[in-house]
Amino acid sequence: MFPTFSLCLSLLFAFNFIQNTTTSPLGNETDNLALLKFKESISNDPYGILASWNISTHYCNWHGITCSPINQRVTQLNLEGYKLHGFIPPHVGNLSFLGNLNLANNSFFGKIPNELSRLFRLQALSLNNNYMTGEIPTNLTSWSNLKGLYLYGNHLIGKLPIGISSLHKLKTLWISENNLTGRIPSFIGNLSSLTTLIMGINDLEGNIPQEMCSLKKLILMEILENRLYGTFPPCLSNISSLIYIGAGFNEFNGSLPPNMFNTFSNLQYFLIGRNQFSGTIPISIANASALRKLELAQNHLVGQVPSLGKLPDLQVLNLELNNLGDNSTKDLEFLKSLTNCSKLQAISIPYNNFGGNLPTFVGNLSTQLRQLYVGGNQISGKIPPELGNLIGLILLSLDNCHFEGVIPTTFGKFERMQKLSLDRNKFSGEIPSIIGNLSQLYHLTIGDNMLEGNIPSSIGNCQKLQYLDLSQNNLRGTIPIEVFSLSSLTNLLNLSKNSLSGGLPREVGKLKSVNKLDVSENHLSGNIPGTIGECTVLEYLYLQGNSFNGTIPSSLASLKGLRYLDLSRNLLSGPIPNVLQNISVLEHLNISFNMLEGEVPIEGVFGNVSRLTVTGNNKLCGGISVLRLQPCPVKGLKHYKIKLIVVIVSVISILLMMIIILTINSMRKRNQKQYSDSPTTDPLAKVSYQDLHNGTNGFSASNLVGLGSFGSVYKGNLASEEKVVAIKVLNLQKKGAHKSFIAECQALKNMRHRNLVKILTCCSSTDYKGQEFKALVFEYMSNGCLEQWLHPGIVNAGNQRMLDLDQRFNIIVDIASVLHYLHHECEKLVIHCDLKPSNVLLDNDMIAHVSDFGIARLVSVIDNTSHQETSTIGIKGTIGYAPPEYGMGSEITTYGDMYSFGVLMLEMLTGRRPTDEMFEDGQNLHMFVEKSFPNNLIHILDPHLLPRNEEATMEDGNIGNFTPIVEKYLVSLFQIGLACSVESPKERMNIVDVTRELSMIKKAFISGVRNVR
Repeated sequence: MFPTFSLCLSLLFAFNFIQNTTTSPLGNETDNLALLKFKESISNDPYGILASWNISTHYCNWHGITCSPINQRVTQLNLEGYKLHGFIPPHVGNLSFLGNLNLANNSFFGKIPNELSRLFRLQALSLNNNYMTGEIPTNLTSWSNLKGLYLYGNHLIGKLPIGISSLHKLKTLWISENNLTGRIPSFIGNLSSLTTLIMGINDLEGNIPQEMCSLKKLILMEILENRLYGTFPPCLSNISSLIYIGAGFNEFNGSLPPNMFNTFSNLQYFLIGRNQFSGTIPISIANASALRKLELAQNHLVGQVPSLGKLPDLQVLNLELNNLGDNSTKDLEFLKSLTNCSKLQAISIPYNNFGGNLPTFVGNLSTQLRQLYVGGNQISGKIPPELGNLIGLILLSLDNCHFEGVIPTTFGKFERMQKLSLDRNKFSGEIPSIIGNLSQLYHLTIGDNMLEGNIPSSIGNCQKLQYLDLSQNNLRGTIPIEVFSLSSLTNLLNLSKNSLSGGLPREVGKLKSVNKLDVSENHLSGNIPGTIGECTVLEYLYLQGNSFNGTIPSSLASLKGLRYLDLSRNLLSGPIPNVLQNISVLEHLNISFNMLEGEVPIEGVFGNVSRLTVTGNNKLCGGISVLRLQPCPVKGLKHYKIKLIVVIVSVISILLMMIIILTINSMRKRNQKQYSDSPTTDPLAKVSYQDLHNGTNGFSASNLVGLGSFGSVYKGNLASEEKVVAIKVLNLQKKGAHKSFIAECQALKNMRHRNLVKILTCCSSTDYKGQEFKALVFEYMSNGCLEQWLHPGIVNAGNQRMLDLDQRFNIIVDIASVLHYLHHECEKLVIHCDLKPSNVLLDNDMIAHVSDFGIARLVSVIDNTSHQETSTIGIKGTIGYAPPEYGMGSEITTYGDMYSFGVLMLEMLTGRRPTDEMFEDGQNLHMFVEKSFPNNLIHILDPHLLPRNEEATMEDGNIGNFTPIVEKYLVSLFQIGLACSVESPKERMNIVDVTRELSMIKKAFISGVRNVR
């Protein structure tokens, strides 16, 4: 017996040995050839991942390849997220031992090869987030071992093939975000092992088939954003394993079955918003004790909201835009049950039919509550002071109800509040001064109430405010100067339809980033300040219905993005400034009912009667014929003779003065030739070397805060300055340092902008050794430079603070504002030439200030030709930030600054320097971003900007993911960075368009943010 067994064992071993030695070489060659064909199909490999795929190493050692240790056959091909661009060749179907094919998050295009159906050992196929087209392969019977099919995020079309019904081991079917059509097939019920079914964002239609109720292991069902209709099949409640049901944005109708939630003890997410469901909310909802998010918004639900107190894990409740309640005092009783829900973060019940008063027990809701939307109901009465107990609130919306009485002072506890909407109610009394406690506010609307008294000056403490609406009240007194110190205002300042008096102060020019300014229908008087032309982002300006007098300021022509200007019903006099016709985007101009006189221009907005209103100005003449104004009088010959004499005398006088000035300057140059290396027109009060030496402890290393191209920067104190200053000491041994000193003095001496580093004084002297010494003294920026915040691990290892997305956006806006000022608002055009993170400094409020004008160019424009007054030193800028044309000897232009700005934007968004070591063989930061724009931004975005689970908001229930609003926000920012950093100078975006786009992005982002959807 034993010899027989040994013989059988020997024969079996020999057979296996022969089989392996005869099939392995063939198998190896087949796999090798298939992989080489795959490599040939790749047209772009930005990371060089396939460089290891060559004959010098065995394919089992190639990147992304896993082989079986027994027969050296390929079992896994995983190249996820490497931005490969190409198609999938049919040869992949020859990898017959393949169990896992993962090509997700790349740029593969073309159809899914039918040859993949030959991979009978395949357990997981991941082609998600590519550009695959065509239909899903039909012959899938050989995929009997498949457990996961991930095809989402492509452009697949057609219906679900019946071959899917044979995949009895399939656990995950994820085919969302395609263009699939047809019905959900009944054979989906054959997938008995299915746990995850995600089919959202397609064009599927029809009912949910009854057969889906056979999926007893189903945990997650997402079918949102299709065109599905009909009712929910009652048998769906038999799937007790369900944790997630997402069916929003469809056309489902009918009522929810009364006992629907009796068996849903595991259900955590029930999201059916944006449908046509009717009837009441089932009382059985209380049995779904594991619910975290209940989303029933925008349906036709009616009746009372049942008690939800047995849902201890509830985090988000969204019932908005239904017909719930019957305008009675019992409508809000369900809020009392919610006081048991200690994890509640967001409640949204606006635009229903809730009535009665807001109960005092609302103050007993969870202190973790961050968002409370109540507006658009029939709720009346006073706001209970107990509402102030909800100290965790960051958003409170009570707008468009019937609230009355005063605004509770307990609102002063809302130190985290970011958005407060109280408009369209019947609030009376004064705006409480405690509003200044809400230092985190970015959105405040109290318009359309019955408030009176003065605007509290404490509102100036809200330094993050971007949207302020106090319109349609009975406010009186002057507008406090503190309102105009809110440089953060970017979207709106609306004080219209009140009883405000006094003038519009010149400080209005500080609102450099505001998009819409409305002070109409008040009792304001005095001149319209010329500083209003400094509000360079302004698109809508409403000053009508006041008592403004004087002339229309010509500085309005500086508002290149102005679209709507209403100056009607004032006491303005004098002529219409001709320069207004140069505002090319002006869509509407109303100057009616003033006391204007003289000729009406005919270009720009004045050439279109549908965009212009001038009635009620009896002394206006001329203009286009359709205005039917009286013709302007022809001036007599005598008048022209007098004018000619005046011109001749003026010309002769000017020539004589020029001769005298030239003579004096010539004499001065001869007398002061030996001092030609110093700035000749520097008006700065100078300090001594001794002052600087004492203020820096002898230029101690402990006071050194930075090193630059031409010197060192020290932190110090001066007797003449009562604050800490930054002292830039020039290294005069370095070539070009003298010129850098002169250039920076010339550039900064006459420039005034909130986002420029202010030069306080300078020093041109000798040190204690008798050597020449030059230094510049600036305001000290307590938060250092942008470089330290973007790259703390390298520049400052001890600084672990990072900039969030809002802070980076605000810094981008600040820098853009500076470039707009330098390129369009200075007396002489200034080209910075060296814009980079180390030259952007941040003050205590994280406001950006551009510095280092050591190689700046000052340009005078005379007869349409540019005359550059200073010369650059060495290379024109910094490698990586300097535009490519500078390296080829091209002239310095504003296009160069725009290139640097674009690169800087991309660096702020990606966290990568333009000189990163990954950029080789002609690659650069622009190309790096362009390859993933706009569909794969997640792969290039700075990881510090990715939302973390513990910080994620409840905007859409997808914790850890960006909302569509934020994604659109990021796409817009990347788009600007790419448009500014293109290689061709004249194709780059100009700063006027950039500032306008940034303003629109900010406006769209703020107005689009609704955190509960």
